[in-house]
Amino acid sequence: MFQRIIRACVKLVQKWLPEPFIFAVILTLVAIVIAIPVCHQTPVEVVEHWGNGVWSLLTFAMQMALVLVSGSALAAAPAIKRGISALAAKPKTPAGAIALVTGISAIACWLNWGFGLIVGVIFAKEIAKKLKGVDYRLLIASAYSGFVVWHAGLSGSIPLTLASKESNLEKVTNGALIDPLPITQTILDPHNLIMVVVVIVAIVIVNALMHPKGDNVVCIEPFLLYEEDTKTVEKATTPAEKMENSRVLSWIIALLGFAYLIIHLFFRDGAFDLGAVIMLFLFLGIVLHGTPLAYVRAFGKSVSGAAGIILQFPFYAGIMGIITGVGASGICLGEVISNGCVAISTPKTYPLFTFLCAAILNMFVPSGGGHWAIQAPIMFTAAATLGVDPGLTGMAISWGDAWTNLIQPFWALPALAIAKLDAKDIMGFCIIDLFVTGLIICGGLLIWA
Repeated sequence: MFQRIIRACVKLVQKWLPEPFIFAVILTLVAIVIAIPVCHQTPVEVVEHWGNGVWSLLTFAMQMALVLVSGSALAAAPAIKRGISALAAKPKTPAGAIALVTGISAIACWLNWGFGLIVGVIFAKEIAKKLKGVDYRLLIASAYSGFVVWHAGLSGSIPLTLASKESNLEKVTNGALIDPLPITQTILDPHNLIMVVVVIVAIVIVNALMHPKGDNVVCIEPFLLYEEDTKTVEKATTPAEKMENSRVLSWIIALLGFAYLIIHLFFRDGAFDLGAVIMLFLFLGIVLHGTPLAYVRAFGKSVSGAAGIILQFPFYAGIMGIITGVGASGICLGEVISNGCVAISTPKTYPLFTFLCAAILNMFVPSGGGHWAIQAPIMFTAAATLGVDPGLTGMAISWGDAWTNLIQPFWALPALAIAKLDAKDIMGFCIIDLFVTGLIICGGLLIWA
């Protein structure tokens, strides 16, 4: 019965889920069609909101592209290849491989989402090279499924914003919050930690049970996953060639990067954020590839995988512009959705509806910063009125922001680029994870409340 449900979900997604860029275009049109009547905005206003938003995520788009490219280049370093290869040889059965990939990916995503997303899919690819009979689609889906605990982890943007002294909480939350909330009241709250553990255990078990049987297994020929080794100059004769193949230059620039990271993280109380992850990937890659030329070649081979990110980010930024744009009516679509959730809530159900509201918004605005801008002024004010703990409110938004990532192709783009798959190849499995984790999260939030 379970396998029939899985096959039905896979077939449904294969038939109806378009290429991620088409999905972004469809979401854009849906947002436009909804915003005009609901927000009493004119078509001209909505088009202007869309156009003004298109370029609002350029910095973040560049960061995402660099996470993918620098992470892929790092994984191509000989020492990293050997380490991943040794670990990938451990599982002996397809179900064991799926469970291991899921667990490692989820733990890594909880520690840092950028790190976890790249490491999980690279590890999954290596297992596919070594283990016969394992479904490649489910391997990559399992690597991506760990992403569901991202916002409940140490790199969750909303709880980290709540903990920052520079967030101007009083203004952003309309006076509902004055002092920052320490992460002991959000990420490290026992209720949240228990939810994280239960979710990880659940997806490990469910993903292992989802492995197809017999002819339904879709394997990949291992030779398709191997890439040519990066070539190096055998003998440097000219001054230019000697610089290109100088290990000294690699170490000098890498030590500069490591020195900055140490100062930033340990002496300036800086966060291990996306920028820090990119720097770690970048300078470790330079060192482990040995020479500047070897790293340049590895980096260049990884660049093509970032095409989907570069293309789609402006469109999702445009959707965010529609959702947050305020016309002459003084109404924006994000506020309408948030206010609708508030209107039907009680102190007990408020975290649950906040979670569901964030989950809906995440389909159109897959950005923690976008959620903060839309929901913080409304949700924290209502939480204060209802007497709901602000830490719980923040984590309800965070879990909602992460939950529907399981069926939103946007965040899967780096993983899909590395795996060389389409979103429709993995989203059928992710639908099952969506329902299982949704039940756990909803129950957890009700108990917390």
